[in-house]
Amino acid sequence: MDQDSHCTAERELLEAVSRITTSSTTSPSDEEENQPKAEISRQVRKENPEKDDMQDSSATLSPNSSMTTKELQEYWRNEKRQCKQIKLLFEIPSTRIVEHHLSKYVMYKIIILQTGSFDSNKSVIERRYSDFEKLHRNLLEEFSEEMEDVTFPKKTLTGNFTEEIINERKLAFKDYLRLLYSMKYIRRSKKFIDFLTRPELQEAYGCLRGGQYTKALEILLEVIGLQERLTRGNPVAVVPTLCAIVVCHKDLENPASAFEYGEKALSRLRVHTSHRYYIPLLETMITLAYELGKDFLSLQEKLEEWKTKKDPVRVFTLKELAVREYVR
Repeated sequence: MDQDSHCTAERELLEAVSRITTSSTTSPSDEEENQPKAEISRQVRKENPEKDDMQDSSATLSPNSSMTTKELQEYWRNEKRQCKQIKLLFEIPSTRIVEHHLSKYVMYKIIILQTGSFDSNKSVIERRYSDFEKLHRNLLEEFSEEMEDVTFPKKTLTGNFTEEIINERKLAFKDYLRLLYSMKYIRRSKKFIDFLTRPELQEAYGCLRGGQYTKALEILLEVIGLQERLTRGNPVAVVPTLCAIVVCHKDLENPASAFEYGEKALSRLRVHTSHRYYIPLLETMITLAYELGKDFLSLQEKLEEWKTKKDPVRVFTLKELAVREYVR
């Protein structure tokens, strides 16, 4: 096959994949554009974790779907907008040394900025060396070839708490995160996303289970923005967090705010009615709509329609589902 034919075949394959996923993401680095052609099918699987979700969505759009043509068109327009990549920047401006009994370590303050946001969408998290080390080890298990040229700052026997070493690691970890994020298949991986969000989510759900709804809500509202930006190509991924926010607002007797976030979660499940959160969320939204004097009949109709299509099974309440998240 000559070079022009080869390029044409490759372009057709990539266009087919683009049609399946209904989105196209601009690569942030030349590295992705120059990957060997033999890697295409493997990279398609890694780089498009939302592909299965989109196929599930298509399967859900049966002739019996209650959505009108206009509603479907609007849904897919929203999906395409959701799939557009948001570029993030990583800064590590400061550190602090933590001492616990016999333990001593450095916490690195990481500020994650959305380009062009003028700091309005920044997220602030803290991670220690061992957190970065665990991330690196986990990524090597799944992306060994891709991580071949990614360097990681090694531990030293002495001097780990000197200003010189700490400053060197600040710069090294900043470059490390930037490089990982530049690789599409890694920035979309669960392991990378978990590194940036899981500790905060675990803390929030721990507070929720303990009845500390105000503290849980505070943390969830801080992390949801970052989680949405990281999972832009898979909007369903943030449904549990949105539902946890609904639970907190509801228990804090803020029905209007609970309904607002419930609508956001429900919009992401419009064609994912088999999702475990769909029916509990729908039932909660009916209760909230009734309490607020909003239209609950349309929600009730969706619930009844689902029940006629599905075999009766035990369904947890929204709160019961929420307290089960991130249980070790």
